[in-house]
Amino acid sequence: METMDVEQLAGYLSRDARELGKLASRGVLPARKVNGEWRFAKAEIHHWLSTRLHEMTHAELTGIEDAHTLDVPEPLLANLLRPECVAVPLAASTRPSVLRELVRLAEASYLVYDEDALRTALQQREDMASTALPGGVAIPHPHRPAGPGVLGDCVVAFGRTGRGIGYGGPRGELTDLFFLVACTNDRTHLRVLARLGRLIQTEGFLDQLREAEDAATTHAIILEAEARLPG
Repeated sequence: METMDVEQLAGYLSRDARELGKLASRGVLPARKVNGEWRFAKAEIHHWLSTRLHEMTHAELTGIEDAHTLDVPEPLLANLLRPECVAVPLAASTRPSVLRELVRLAEASYLVYDEDALRTALQQREDMASTALPGGVAIPHPHRPAGPGVLGDCVVAFGRTGRGIGYGGPRGELTDLFFLVACTNDRTHLRVLARLGRLIQTEGFLDQLREAEDAATTHAIILEAEARLPG
């Protein structure tokens, strides 16, 4: 398991090392001490971030994006979310069927080489803890980048179910908006999570997604919202 010290993590998240050390000491940030020094497992940090996107400030999320600007050019989602990878409605009514249909959507990009492996990786991540966030939105994603035998490149898919389903949301909240994120490297993975975190916090964005009449309108809403993000 790949690990980082506090200075490396500070650069990775574009955060102050002293602040991260305090979070680790309080048990807020997943960490362990080795010879008196904090060590952070990259997979655990990704998990921690994905469950707290709604709590982070726009500045914190933008900092993560700015620290990982390689690989995929801007606009990020416009380059990763293809129109054919959007479904409204998504034909799913259970947690397993959501993952199955999202992977099927992602396959339309022709970048998914092993459907079963991707679906298994998504399920393993959900078994760790649900990717559902407040507001009825979830971001299913593998807890580590997919290898070349699974993905040809990074891909994002989106689906809105006809009604909310039980997906492990906070306080039993139902979920109807699903962003699948499947990446081949950590940098893009973090950038996409941070970008989606900023969009989710944008006033009216989730309402617009729920009001969209079809997939084409939904795709346009996502890209237009991304274009309006500051920074």
